[in-house]
Amino acid sequence: KPYTKKPLEVRMGSGKGAPEGWVAVVKPGKVMFEIAGVSEEIAREALRLASHKLPVKCKFVKREENGGDTNESN
Repeated sequence: KPYTKKPLEVRMGSGKGAPEGWVAVVKPGKVMFEIAGVSEEIAREALRLASHKLPVKCKFVKREENGGDTNESN
């Protein structure tokens, strides 16, 4: 979504400022990246380097494999 900003040294009022840039709203617990096709060691290192560029705390989580079973009980 866009965020707006008024220019410097502009008087109060006269409406909203011009769009300054775009942001993505990411709530806590949201999966931001999924990596497949590489070893876990390479994926961890890649995400460690990427996490230093982000302004939020990041955590590496691993999907548990069920072996094709579904947890439906009918």
